[in-house]
Amino acid sequence: MTKIAFIGAGSLVFTKNLVRDLLTFPAFEDCTIALMDINPKRLEFARQAVDNIITAGKYQAQIETTTNRAEALTGASGVVCTILVGGLDVWRTDLEIPKKYGVDINVGDTRGPAGIFRFLRTLPVMLDICRDIERYCPDAIFLNYTNPMAMLCRAMQSETNVKVTGLCHSVQGTAAMLAGWIGAPIEEVTYTCAGINHQAFYLDYRWNGKDAYPLIREAVVDRPEIYKEELVRNEMFLHLDYYVTESSGHNSEYNPWFRKRPDLIEKYCTHGTGWNPGEYGLIVKYGERIRDNWDQQMEEWRDSPIDLKRGEEYAAYIFNATIGDGTLFEFNGNVRNFNLIDNLPEGCCVEVPVLASKRGLSPIRVGALPDQLALLTNISARCEELAVEGALTGDPRKIFHAICFDPLTSSVLSLEEIKSMVDEMFAANKDWLPQFYKQGQ
Repeated sequence: MTKIAFIGAGSLVFTKNLVRDLLTFPAFEDCTIALMDINPKRLEFARQAVDNIITAGKYQAQIETTTNRAEALTGASGVVCTILVGGLDVWRTDLEIPKKYGVDINVGDTRGPAGIFRFLRTLPVMLDICRDIERYCPDAIFLNYTNPMAMLCRAMQSETNVKVTGLCHSVQGTAAMLAGWIGAPIEEVTYTCAGINHQAFYLDYRWNGKDAYPLIREAVVDRPEIYKEELVRNEMFLHLDYYVTESSGHNSEYNPWFRKRPDLIEKYCTHGTGWNPGEYGLIVKYGERIRDNWDQQMEEWRDSPIDLKRGEEYAAYIFNATIGDGTLFEFNGNVRNFNLIDNLPEGCCVEVPVLASKRGLSPIRVGALPDQLALLTNISARCEELAVEGALTGDPRKIFHAICFDPLTSSVLSLEEIKSMVDEMFAANKDWLPQFYKQGQ
């Protein structure tokens, strides 16, 4: 009987959706779902939600719940991770300290000063999870949904032998959004997408084999409701010629063009009509709503109507290809750049097409990005490389240098101001970062 372990199962929406998808595949109808979370209350909500799915679908699957990670991982063929390290108090410092210095951040979970400090807090736990996988289920396929995706995957892939890749729903989600804009059935769309996490671009986007970019440009230019839906991303597309995967709120943080002045924030990051238009501190405000209405939210999510139709998240398809019936599946995953993208740093974490099969996970070579895209993504990739090296060596100077060259931060602050900001962020995170203080830093 196949066993799939969910680490951080208290992330209830993710757990519900991924379990629902998994059980739609005949290979997993009688699998064991091992739910693990450090919060017993969240774990019980997850168990009830999964039990509701099993009952509604009349599946033969079994549920195991535990707060012991080793117990959940023992004998697993697949592992999904959706953890979060640190609560609202420390999240706040990720955004509020940069804001005090003039760096206005929207979400802060991927890169830049906020993303880097989230990475520093999260990496030790992720490496512990990988060590447990090496010990208790060394052949398992490990699918990570925890952010910051690129830095975590880069470190796990260089420091462990685990078969790990990172997944983000922005690739297939944006592809479907663009298809809707031009009236194309998504099943008639093909594309090649590559870059780095949250900054991958559709290098090729076709409808029934024909280049669909002229139709996308026409929709963005001629239809105000579409332009307003993704202000930042549409501006990037109109000027850079390729469409980026992640939302406007996120992408407004990853470049120097939209959040460095109040008038630009007002123009591009305030009045968008799509989700996550770019409001400062959105992730903290969302977290506060969840915290203040936790029991009610959990009950609503647990007891929400059960739709057994398979969704578009990659995880279940990947498991089916690798440890299920072997049906090939191509997806965009986060892997190290060894002969995949020519003009991004060797060994950095890139997001490229990957083929899942009984052989495992096989990344597909893309070649070179267009020069303008390589310039933008190189900066972020090299900052991430510095941050990973700093995290693994406990060198705060490398963390400072990684943040020095962050596009948004460097567009707003001087080097001296960045140093003061980083020092203050280290002080706020001291209890979470013992690796930087063991030598008296």
